[in-house]
Amino acid sequence: MTTHPQLLVHGKADNVGVVVVEGLTAGTDMLCVCTEDNSDFRLTAKADIPIGHKVALQDLQAGDTVLKYGEDIGKMVGAAERGGHVHTHNLKTKRW
Repeated sequence: MTTHPQLLVHGKADNVGVVVVEGLTAGTDMLCVCTEDNSDFRLTAKADIPIGHKVALQDLQAGDTVLKYGEDIGKMVGAAERGGHVHTHNLKTKRW
């Protein structure tokens, strides 16, 4: 098991975290760290997820609001299971 975080979550209210390593592959047991209080937890990646992309911390359905940095960053237009990839294929801004 790695001792370096693979996923960062900014706040306890967030429902996505950000991959911070290259080459994250499906099935990886990720070390996840919440920067708000430096707590950690583990989560299994359900897909290969590029660095900088988001991971669902809970099951998300189309229409759900996505929270990152404690802020509304958009809505799901497709589903993502816990540990699944969240990006432009299933997340859109509410601005347009």
